[in-house]
Amino acid sequence: MSGEPLAGVRVLDLSTVFMGPYAAQVLAEWGADVVKVESLRGDQVRGVGDTSGAGAGPIFVNANRGKRSLAVDLKSDDAREVLHALVRETDVLLHNIRPPAAARLGLTWDDLREVNPALVLCAFRGYGRNGPHADRPAYDDVIQAASGIADAQAAAGGEPEYWRSAASDKVMGLYGAAATCAALRAREIDGAGRSVEIPMLEGMASFMLLDRQGGWLTDPPSGPTGYPRTDSAHRRPYATEDGHLAVMMYADKHWIAFFDLIGRPELAEDPRFHDIGARTTHIDELYALLAEEMVHRTSAEWSAAFERADIPHGPVNSIEDLFADPQLVATGFFQTVDQPGVGPVRLARRPIDFGTPPPPPRPAPLLGQHSREVLAEAGIADEDVQRLIDAGALGTTDEITRPG
Repeated sequence: MSGEPLAGVRVLDLSTVFMGPYAAQVLAEWGADVVKVESLRGDQVRGVGDTSGAGAGPIFVNANRGKRSLAVDLKSDDAREVLHALVRETDVLLHNIRPPAAARLGLTWDDLREVNPALVLCAFRGYGRNGPHADRPAYDDVIQAASGIADAQAAAGGEPEYWRSAASDKVMGLYGAAATCAALRAREIDGAGRSVEIPMLEGMASFMLLDRQGGWLTDPPSGPTGYPRTDSAHRRPYATEDGHLAVMMYADKHWIAFFDLIGRPELAEDPRFHDIGARTTHIDELYALLAEEMVHRTSAEWSAAFERADIPHGPVNSIEDLFADPQLVATGFFQTVDQPGVGPVRLARRPIDFGTPPPPPRPAPLLGQHSREVLAEAGIADEDVQRLIDAGALGTTDEITRPG
């Protein structure tokens, strides 16, 4: 058996777009056998940026690599029996189907535990089930706004803005992967399945409160919300004589070393800067001083000085720069694999080290690529598989309609 931490765990991934697929992809990276269950037209993200016509765009590949694909029409009566056959042999089922539709498809916890009492069901949703918005649709932008992210981006002035990444989807995907592992651990103890709810708003509100609750930690509030360091208008990559550099001084020793570097050691005793509490209160002055000093040397000169002083710093990479970053190159972070329908692609290896060399990344599946294989493993006879195909309830790589 593989030494991977989730080796032997079987996962049915009925989710689409970003959040659930990312959670399932992480589980696949950790060794789980993940079957992506798709409609006959496939996850809509297959077509985003797809230049090959194979339904394997870059976002889909990154969110679904390492999985197998089963294409089936879950709305058909025949498909219900297929799903139940799979669920009986499954450890985890993930979906992001809204509650009313999940009930129609027989994907509630009450439905599924009748089929497999040991199943772990992870249901991703926009809002917690007991709130007034429980059945509302939700996407990343809506949750970034509702959870305080967009407003926080305007803390240093300007209009509310979204992070330039589907951050809510990805953060909640990681929450989902962690929650799945916790539920599997609990099952080891008592043998019982679990229904796990992963609500986006509640999850991202918790995420934002960690460093932004501020004075509203106490009841009644003792001061404003926010975190002065991250709210400072001067917190940004700093312009140097010939470019930009990221530098992050936090501990006393970092600032003492920096004040020595600029020939002003007396600033370490300045009441505004002598400890972390004072520096946080006067962070705008401190960061403005840093910005003024940075323009007097080149990026290379500052990098060498910061290296000697053990001050955290680094380049301002573009996404393109990542592929040549010396740290990522040295650790073999990117590996080239053959992606069906596309050809050679560069994929990031698993970033987590479990004490053994990570396996090479695996490609994403074509739509329906593993339909016959997965159903055979579930004990469904070849003639029954063909009957499902003929009835239009099941698709394989050759028979499905490609997403437009």
